[in-house]
Amino acid sequence: MRNEYNIIKEIKRLKSIRGYGTELVSVYIPAGFQLSDEVAKLREEHSQSSNIKSKSVRLNVQSALDKIMQYLRLYKETPKNGLAVFAGNISKNQGKVDIELFSMEPPLPLKVNIYRCDSVFLLDPIEEIVGSKDTYALLVMDGREATVATLKGSHIQVIKKLNSMVHAKVNKGGQSQQRFARGREESIGEYHSRISDIINSTFESSGFKIKGLIIGGPGPSKESFIKQNSLNYQIKVLGTYDTGYTDEFGLHEMIEKAADLLKEQEAYQERKVIERFMQEIVRKNLAVYGYPATRHALVANQVNTLIINDEIEIHEVKYKCNACGTTIEKVEMKGERQAKHEDGGTLVVVEDRDALDELIGIADKNGAETVFVSSESSYGREFLMGFSGIGALLRYKS
Repeated sequence: MRNEYNIIKEIKRLKSIRGYGTELVSVYIPAGFQLSDEVAKLREEHSQSSNIKSKSVRLNVQSALDKIMQYLRLYKETPKNGLAVFAGNISKNQGKVDIELFSMEPPLPLKVNIYRCDSVFLLDPIEEIVGSKDTYALLVMDGREATVATLKGSHIQVIKKLNSMVHAKVNKGGQSQQRFARGREESIGEYHSRISDIINSTFESSGFKIKGLIIGGPGPSKESFIKQNSLNYQIKVLGTYDTGYTDEFGLHEMIEKAADLLKEQEAYQERKVIERFMQEIVRKNLAVYGYPATRHALVANQVNTLIINDEIEIHEVKYKCNACGTTIEKVEMKGERQAKHEDGGTLVVVEDRDALDELIGIADKNGAETVFVSSESSYGREFLMGFSGIGALLRYKS
């Protein structure tokens, strides 16, 4: 979770940058893509950029491309999940140029190859990956074939494809028809059991952290599968959808149809965490809030779930007074900065540490879950306003 937090933090910084023209360059390189091909493409873009009318924009774009191509030469091959690279003039003074490069290796595989030049960095592809909180199991099936997969954000991972050995219906008379009917029912049951075994195993290997199962496919086979009731009792079927296919096309079709359901589920999971937190606070039992109490509980290995509002920033800052030399250490929230010492001297920042990064690192080390909650919901806003946007659910009370 710590790596993902650092990417989220970098995304916030990149969002704040604005170019004076279309001089900010974004490059996305998918997993497995040849870096030599990417460099050749960027070299061509460098040549094309000579047509940019504005001299300052042209020079800034070419400088950004030079920096990216030089950076890519440091890699022997594309990282396993791909690479996102951003470069451009980040100076807030229009008369001064400051070309800086940022790069990220996403936690899930990138699927897109993009070059974009704009007045802002293109961040949607990386935000889709990092912003994804939950994993879902997917099944598309009919009477002949099935595909089992997982979904996290926009990343679909196919787990298994199966083919049915079910015989087609036959029109024979007497005992032969009955025998064929029994054999067909047994084959359907065996086919459904194979699907269930794979889904059960997928949930078990995740420690049942997968949030639920979504099922799609043409015809009534999916309803028959659910009625067989061979899934582990802990697995919740979240919804069923009609699709035209039972392969990757069917998975994408089902995800599009289930978009509203997925949004509701993420909101539900967030609400469930905050509701439990509120209940524990009222009981004065297994919850703490505020930075000092949360940090103390983490260090004592009491925390089961660390909860952070996605808007807050907390820093441990060390100041030194330029008049008397006094050193002051403070914990500060976003926007808080002390400029003057009590003796009238100016306080100079000599050290600034990201306190949230440290907390998430402790949580990772102790096996605690970290949950980010949004201020877009009433629950998230209440958590931010009433509890400083940081708290924890505890394993035990000291």
